Amino acid sequence: MKNKLDPFINEKGFVILDGAMATELESRGADLNHSLWSAKLLTEAPELIKQVHYDYLLAGADVITTASYQASFEGFAQHGYSTEQAIKLIQLSSELAFNALEEAMKVNPRSVTPLVAASVGPYGASLADGSEYRGNYGVSIEDLKTFHRGRMKVLIETGVDILACETIPCLDEAIALKEVLAEFPGTQAWISFSCKDDTHVSSGENFSDAVKLLDQAEQVIAIGINCTAPQYIESLIKIGKANTGKAILVYPNKGEVYDDVDKVWLPATTHHAHFIDDAKVWYAAGSTIIGGCCRTTPGDISQLKQLS
Repeated sequence: MKNKLDPFINEKGFVILDGAMATELESRGADLNHSLWSAKLLTEAPELIKQVHYDYLLAGADVITTASYQASFEGFAQHGYSTEQAIKLIQLSSELAFNALEEAMKVNPRSVTPLVAASVGPYGASLADGSEYRGNYGVSIEDLKTFHRGRMKVLIETGVDILACETIPCLDEAIALKEVLAEFPGTQAWISFSCKDDTHVSSGENFSDAVKLLDQAEQVIAIGINCTAPQYIESLIKIGKANTGKAILVYPNKGEVYDDVDKVWLPATTHHAHFIDDAKVWYAAGSTIIGGCCRTTPGDISQLKQLS
């Protein structure tokens, strides 16, 4: 199976991912203090989502990620949406990304066309209680497979290039994703974990074990870390490189900490003024797929072109 990220690596040695969706929407005036988070705007302001995609593409992103992180059947059902309505909204998340890509390519043609990755957020995201940063779900692997299967099927059928299985806090959920992915042969995905420090995923399990778990999964084309504090990333990349030959991807947050009780961002404990300075360290450590998560902006992503 040909890795869909290889053309970018062959062209310039690395892949530029996009940055935050939800916090960027908030910076543009959206109120996302809601359990559906960015998925709320699929009904309220889809054009704003498309504009954020477009801006990341013009900033240089090789991959844009759909606004489907919090878009689950269970999450929508809690707000009165039928299964049919949920399907249409999940499909819309892909449509908006493809429309933005089409418009951006007219303005800024490229030799390698950027990709659309469908965000597959963790089970914890549907609970809207911050458990994607703890992983203490108390549900079985089969339950997790059931949760993910329907949404993944809808997203795959929209024609997205890659599934971005992200902010995964525990090994059980990674196992579930790997097993569901095998039900859709030919589909490629990356799996990235939320980590609590420089050696452990959010559940407290070893990041090295998470990487080893996915090393032989053919459909998993990259393994990595996202929505994790920048100061932990270099160590985690080195652990990843020591345990797999797959590409290591990273898209950390800006170092601030989210208080899921008061729904506010707390100041960073360490200073990270220039995104590119950190990114150069991550690239040197062995990550070839780099972007940003919460609080990063198109301005941050535009700096990544300086890696070459």
